[in-house]
Order: sequence, then structure tokens, then C-alpha cells
Amino acid sequence: MFRRWAQRAFSSVAAGLPSQCSVCRAWPARPICDACVARFAPPKPRCMTCALPLPPGVSRCSACVSSPPPLDACHAACAYEWPWPERIAEFKFRGSAGLASPLATLLRSAPWIEAAIEKADLVLPMPLTTARLRERGFNQAHELAKRLAPATTDPGVLLRTREAPAQRGLTRAERLSNLRGMFALEPLRATAVRGRRVVLVDDVMTTGASVFTAAEVLRRGGASHITAIVLARTDPPA
Repeated sequence: MFRRWAQRAFSSVAAGLPSQCSVCRAWPARPICDACVARFAPPKPRCMTCALPLPPGVSRCSACVSSPPPLDACHAACAYEWPWPERIAEFKFRGSAGLASPLATLLRSAPWIEAAIEKADLVLPMPLTTARLRERGFNQAHELAKRLAPATTDPGVLLRTREAPAQRGLTRAERLSNLRGMFALEPLRATAVRGRRVVLVDDVMTTGASVFTAAEVLRRGGASHITAIVLARTDPPA
């Protein structure tokens, strides 16, 4: 436990020093330099409620038109493709907490995300189970959220009750059914989201099933508007 804490503390201090870009290795630079953000995270048209890529001029994908998700908006900063999977894995699994700030900056620089954060009453990180939080030492979604919106981030409202079961090979509807009951509002704070504009923050969105399931809980709790923002979205093959 101490070793993990020490790694995070050193990484956080190092984030404020002259650095080498973890993507292109430019020196001196930020941990993720502006040139790499411009090159590898260009804005692209995406579905307004699930963030899948779309042709220009199209606002919603066919799946969201036929079966609208419980989100008012969904935004992704980049596609989950090189070089971002390695950067996210380094941040998430290898104790590189110093990457939280540059990854949060990448998020904030994406279209629409700044406005969503500024309008939010509550910014909620996607939660981890207690066991997973103990194993990892921190919640990566919380690390991103508190750098995006320190005054409105609250990790104690939305809870995760269990780990996600295997989802491979399931349809979107089957995935959602499989995840039912995986999230809950903290019982003593169940009214915290009522009538509020809420932003959900996560690192990676694959099918959207987890984010949609969490959003359903917030909607039942009375949230007036729900936006999901994710660092990376897994896009279908071109």
C-alpha cells in the first residue's frame, strides 16, 4: 500500500516538472504535448447520445434513434486507438497518477465538454467496487473528474454494487439487462441528484452499457439532465 502511494505521490510531483511527451518523446514538453493531441485526438462528428463516429451532418446513430439511451448528451475526447490505450493503461494500472492532469486537459479541450462541465450541478465519476478500488489504489474516473471540476465533483453519490459480468457476444439490449442493478445511489444521499444537471465521467467507453446503466439510476433518482463525458470511445472498425 505504501509503495503504491509513493508511486502516485512521485508521479504527481513529477507532473509539474519539465517533462518528455509520453507519445512522441519530445523534450522538454508536457507529459502529453499539444502537437500529439492535435495529431492523434482530432475532433470528429459523433452521435450526440452515444459518441460513436458519424458522417458530417448526422446527429444521432440509428441505434440511438430506435432505442434512445438514458443520456441527454455524450462526448468523447478521442478514439480508443494508438497512442491512447497505452497512455490510459499507464495511468490506470501502473500508478502514473501524473497523467491525470494531461489526460483531463485532453478531455477539457474536446468540443462541448467545457460547456457541459460549466453547466453541471454535479460531476460524478463512474464508481469502482470497494475491492477494485483497494486493488488499484485510486479510481481513475475520479482522478479525471476532480481535475475537471474540483468544486462540483462528488464521488460519494453513485455507488457500484458489483463487478460487471462477461459481456462478450451479447447484443446492446442483452448487455443492458445483464448490468441491471450494478449501480445504486448512496441511500443517505438518494435525493442529491433530484432536479440537478449531472455529468458522468469515465475513462473508456466500449459499448456504452455501463454508462447507460448508471444513467438510468440517475434518471430514476430525478436528475433533470445527464451528460456523459469519456476520455476515449471504442469505435467500430472502419
